[in-house]
Amino acid sequence: MTQDHNTLVQSQFGPRAADYITSTVHAQGADLQRIAAIAQSLAPLHALDLGCGGGHVAFAMAPHAQQVTASDLSPDMTAAVAAEAARRGLANIATCAALATALPYADGAFDMLACRFSAHHWQDVPSGLREARRVLRPGGVAVFADVFAPPLAAADTHLQAVELLRDPSHLRDYAEAEWRAMLAQAGFAITAVTRGRLRMQFGEWTARMRTPPDRAAAIRTLQALAGSEVARHFAIEQDGSFTIDTILFETV
Repeated sequence: MTQDHNTLVQSQFGPRAADYITSTVHAQGADLQRIAAIAQSLAPLHALDLGCGGGHVAFAMAPHAQQVTASDLSPDMTAAVAAEAARRGLANIATCAALATALPYADGAFDMLACRFSAHHWQDVPSGLREARRVLRPGGVAVFADVFAPPLAAADTHLQAVELLRDPSHLRDYAEAEWRAMLAQAGFAITAVTRGRLRMQFGEWTARMRTPPDRAAAIRTLQALAGSEVARHFAIEQDGSFTIDTILFETV
């Protein structure tokens, strides 16, 4: 039975909310530390974690903000974040289940916004970025972090294919040039860019999304068929683990 994309995203992530709360890949990293440092320097009155997933951005911003809203399409995910915030004693975190392209917040409601590892699931990224611009007050700071597609066409195709096999709600890891164009069109000015590399342990990566064995095997087949340039770019290992490119845009 087919379902629309937003329902597919909810069906993929809702049952796995607890896994994203405890995921070490999502709970740590230089990009998360940078978001926390920006929050510390800004001391925002109200910050938004857009597409919060397991809530790690909200948890990083909360010690430095008066109030944080963690927003995600999945009500199961926001419920898990609310429970974890309470467990951590972070009373200034509120949650809201909302579509990134139709945010239920007033214009200029936030003076800081951060979005991490979420946009590659959005059905309409330009629309979501316009909504982010609308709810960020003039002079506010927005940070966008995600996996990005490499310039080598074969590597780009490989990345999208293995992502989709692992998670059918995946839409696209965008190239850096695509990100720059979409941010500019939404009205954001980029002030800093940080690129990184992130190793994905194959067993954990597939287990977190409960990827069926046949699709995990298909990923391993694609890895085995990858050309030498693709294999080198992703540093594909014997057990299927590999390394992806990440990018963090600081914008105003």
